[in-house]
Amino acid sequence: MVDNGCASLYISHVNDSYIAQQVIEQCLAKGIKEFIVCSGARNLPLISALVSCEDVVVWSHFEERAAGFYALGRMMDTREPCAVITTSGTAVAELLPSVVESYYQGRPLLVISADRPSSFRGSGAPQAIEQLGMFGNYVGGCIDIEGDVGALFEGWTGRIPWHLNVCLGEGETTESVVKPLEIGEWKLEREKLNVASLVAFFEDTWKGVVVCLGGLEPEDRAVVFDFLKTLKIPVVVDPTSGFRELLDGLCIIDPDRTMKSAMIGKVLRIGDVPVGRFWRDLENMPQVDVLNLSRTGFSGLARKSETIKGDISRIIKGIGEVEEVGDVSDIMRDNSRHGAQVDELLERFPDSEPSFVRMTSIYATMAESVYLGNSLPIREWGLFAQRDKELPFEMVRANRGANGIDGQLATWAGWTHGINDAWIMLGDLTALYDLSAPSLLHDCDADGRVIVVMNNGGGRIFDRLPRVQKMDGAQRGIIANEHTFSFESWAMMWGWDYQRVDTIDDLEIEPTSAPLVVELVPCEKQTAQFWEAYEKLEGK
Repeated sequence: MVDNGCASLYISHVNDSYIAQQVIEQCLAKGIKEFIVCSGARNLPLISALVSCEDVVVWSHFEERAAGFYALGRMMDTREPCAVITTSGTAVAELLPSVVESYYQGRPLLVISADRPSSFRGSGAPQAIEQLGMFGNYVGGCIDIEGDVGALFEGWTGRIPWHLNVCLGEGETTESVVKPLEIGEWKLEREKLNVASLVAFFEDTWKGVVVCLGGLEPEDRAVVFDFLKTLKIPVVVDPTSGFRELLDGLCIIDPDRTMKSAMIGKVLRIGDVPVGRFWRDLENMPQVDVLNLSRTGFSGLARKSETIKGDISRIIKGIGEVEEVGDVSDIMRDNSRHGAQVDELLERFPDSEPSFVRMTSIYATMAESVYLGNSLPIREWGLFAQRDKELPFEMVRANRGANGIDGQLATWAGWTHGINDAWIMLGDLTALYDLSAPSLLHDCDADGRVIVVMNNGGGRIFDRLPRVQKMDGAQRGIIANEHTFSFESWAMMWGWDYQRVDTIDDLEIEPTSAPLVVELVPCEKQTAQFWEAYEKLEGK
């Protein structure tokens, strides 16, 4: 049990769907009849349990801050409680303004936040922040649920907000394969670590070694690049590292699928916490030793690993000269063939979303910097963007991990203020989430700005999740926040140029002095066909 100022129900690990069903049933028994869902991968069990219920009103919205205030309006009208269901991370924090207002108005706003298992707390892993006690005195209580569900509303007066924090697992269960270290053990381990750990890491390279390369600070790039080129170890490269094209011959084209069958014994993470599926799969691979070189000190994992916190370039320089290790596990053998297979699919389905990403990346080589604005674009960029080592994307940034899709345009505006030829690629829901951000660029004197919006009519990243694929059309529409909005009027509102692209033949980006909004509308049929064929490629 962790004392975070909240009551905790840690009894046993049971099925996520059962936990979600029990939470929703207690809400209904409490008389809560209206729910606003802000969909995410983490809260899918809760939404699945809710949409199967009768005699409830379910609203769907893509942005938590507005959803919270919408709930406040509903409570003004009905004089009854209203619940908002969020995914994990800063999605929960977006509700603070409406929780505060509800507190002072005496409205019974119920926050139901999904959370990663408690073993992730303090790790800095993606979508894992300290959600307990987030609303402080503005909620009457905060119940942390992990395992069997007890009484969730004991002590709630029904006159002020209340918070249910529901820990849900990485798959169908919340059970962890590896027992997490206690807080005291983590601190002790960190105190013992130094550069000697990095030296020792390379003593048993016969086990097979892979580098996971995350985002890097500019001052670390040269040292890390030389280090990797000397080692010649296969690298899982995050686009934000700026090395995706430069590490020709070392970069694993599709790590999430390649690493499923690879025989490796060690993983060296350099830089920010990676965002790919492979990094999360490491949670259930205790036989793999993980060493992190991190400027923040976050391991990014709930399982045991070693972390050296500090200036990355100084840490690497501290070990002196290194010798070539090479591809011990023979991971790169089929890498080129897989790349050729992907290229063939992109040509076969030219109007699919992945093909749009590839062609956009070619045009974006004229940019000085690229910002990738949310989950699907950054993943598809990593898989399908051009790989010409003569045309590298060295300045690539993103907000990933805790925050989800909020504040992406605003972050880009701040990062590139006054800088010419700055590009951003983001999804439609991400753009809708941050519609006011262009005001931050209103007095910004810079040419060649391009805002690429992939408008696929909702959160299509969820379409590929097995749990969502089992749902009916109406339920999937709620999860994806389906819409028919266009971004032409948005561009006109800010006096920006606009271009809509429906086929690959229409895609021709020519930046001007005014910011240019390029709205990509891929073919839904070809996109589905592409992914169906992609899943059948060899090496899956």
